[in-house]
Amino acid sequence: MVTTPPEFVLRGGPYRADCPTRRIMDRIGDRWTVLIVVALWDGSARFSELRRRIEGISQKMLTQTLRGLERDGLVHRTAYPEVPVRVEYSLTEAGRTLREPLRALQDWSIAHVEDIAAAQEAYDSADR
Repeated sequence: MVTTPPEFVLRGGPYRADCPTRRIMDRIGDRWTVLIVVALWDGSARFSELRRRIEGISQKMLTQTLRGLERDGLVHRTAYPEVPVRVEYSLTEAGRTLREPLRALQDWSIAHVEDIAAAQEAYDSADR
């Protein structure tokens, strides 16, 4: 296994294209990742449940994002040997640590939605 020395990770941080923290931030900052993690806050869910909860996500994007989250150790996939096979997704311990920062982001979004809507309206109506 290849490990990255801490001094490499910290030198330049996520502003450098080759920094591993940038890949992590790209994953967490992805719009579908945020919604999937929020949808799994209260426990496990099947693929079809996640698709219903997250309006606008395609089957392909849900599959890709879940695979990426599983690869990154943030989501656990459990397949039950039934006919048909039942698969459930849940947050891992690492995934559960995202709850607090994402809840803060969600709360901030709710608190500022009117301000942002007003700013967008002012920007869009300005003479350009």
